[in-house]
Amino acid sequence: MDILQEIVAHKRIEVEHFKAQLSESDIHRQVEAILDFSVASMSQALSASDSGIIAEFKRKSPSKGWIKEEGQADLIPLSYQQNGAAALSILTDNKYFGGCDDYIRTARHSGVKIPILYKNFVIDEYQLFQARLCGASAVLLIAADLSLAECKSLLNTAHELGMEVLLEMHVEEELDYAALEPDMCGINNRNLGSFITDVQNSFRLAELLPKEAVKVSESGISNPDTVKALRQAGFRGFLIGETFMKTPDPGLALRDFITHLAH
Repeated sequence: MDILQEIVAHKRIEVEHFKAQLSESDIHRQVEAILDFSVASMSQALSASDSGIIAEFKRKSPSKGWIKEEGQADLIPLSYQQNGAAALSILTDNKYFGGCDDYIRTARHSGVKIPILYKNFVIDEYQLFQARLCGASAVLLIAADLSLAECKSLLNTAHELGMEVLLEMHVEEELDYAALEPDMCGINNRNLGSFITDVQNSFRLAELLPKEAVKVSESGISNPDTVKALRQAGFRGFLIGETFMKTPDPGLALRDFITHLAH
């Protein structure tokens, strides 16, 4: 069993545990109470941004272990915002990535106003309500996790809750999912089964995506020149986590990256 299958199998158990703690009818009621609060559009923020950087708050990964175990959700996301991030991605998976929903709440309470992507392995509608409840603007849906029908259903529910969808694809066979017209089409440069990363994946698949799609390149981006080349290839969003998180000051690392990007 590859790591993605393992994570999804664990996620099914985890979601049932969450439902036992807070019933579906209760979480629906809680979300309905806040639906009049609109959230910032991530696709618009990326389209309007000179950098397009989605800075990720990522403390741990299955392949690397702890990246920044002491990383604080009330400091780093706000620092990302202050140093020019177009949007944020916050890992909310606990077992494999050391994250939780409260990190998004904490980031919002610290003053983060820019769009936040709920980065998790979403396989159940319940998780979309969790995302909306903690303050996310957009959710990640992963084609490799979901059938086309499941993905369509989750995408529609996310939209009903006022959130956008970043739909992640990794191989050519998954590009059919782009026909669902998500708000953003993501190309993951990391194979979620083997965790091998190859940025060429974005260049290879970009031209096969719909021309008008807001394209996001994810994983393995560590050089401003790579972002410039990806922008030439039609990308508007660049999800970068480890490059910043492994430094002593992720916000400062982001600022330096953007400065190099501008020259």
